[in-house]
Amino acid sequence: MPELPEVEVVRRGLERWVAGRTVAAVEVLHPRAVRRHVGGGADFAARLTGQTFEVPRRRGKYLWLPLAGRELSVLGHLGMSGQLLVQPEGAPDERHLRIRIRFADDRGTELRFVDQRTFGGLSLHDSVPGSAEGLPDVIAHIARDPLDPLFDESAYHLALRAKRSTVKRALLDQSLISGVGNIYADEALWRARLHYERLTLTLTRPKSTELLGHVRDVMTAALAVGGTSFDSLYVNVNGESGYFDRSLDAYGREDEPCRRCGTPMRRRPWMNRSSYFCPRCQRAPRVSS
Repeated sequence: MPELPEVEVVRRGLERWVAGRTVAAVEVLHPRAVRRHVGGGADFAARLTGQTFEVPRRRGKYLWLPLAGRELSVLGHLGMSGQLLVQPEGAPDERHLRIRIRFADDRGTELRFVDQRTFGGLSLHDSVPGSAEGLPDVIAHIARDPLDPLFDESAYHLALRAKRSTVKRALLDQSLISGVGNIYADEALWRARLHYERLTLTLTRPKSTELLGHVRDVMTAALAVGGTSFDSLYVNVNGESGYFDRSLDAYGREDEPCRRCGTPMRRRPWMNRSSYFCPRCQRAPRVSS
């Protein structure tokens, strides 16, 4: 599932190609693509037609397009395989094209939502009253991400220690810190030399500050090269893949030597996912007897 860097790459592409454009027509080609929109496909198309997109916004992994002059936004949920593509009008339809949005101008491009596995979708939601960003009300509980200038570090450190959880669980808790998923959690923990089962209660303020710095660094580095793509499912609006997977230090490197100490990296099942770590650099916490 796309994490902060991948979603931000898509947001930037939409800002370039979609912001300021008025919707002329909407085609919903698969009902699951609008299942989160209460009124269904016909209502989604009717309400969006004639509206103008403002600058796309993002919070963590969540992306939305505010509508000009309305306290209403289009929330994009990419799921496992969702793609928002800007394509030339008349270009052949993608096999898994789910929604097409045409514009009332002569720029010659349209916005397409393509989703092979149909876990993602688009939906219209009221904005949080008074929100300058047009934040959809359904994601008002999502915390700001660590690249957000308004991210509150002091509140984060206090909440982290109060969480009484393990450090990786806390990193993936989108109500505590948003945008971090399995890949970048493993990368940041490797850089911080922390085992994923380390208790948050045991983290000192300097150590949690160090970890937060590594989270920022790894996501900034990923963003600079277009994010992480292990297959063709994650792409930017032009259909191009990111290549941060070539720079990963932990994730996906089972049995390969640790880039710090040479010890073979390990993988362990974790919450229906996998955790990758160095057993020497990231010592497992002692189990109390």
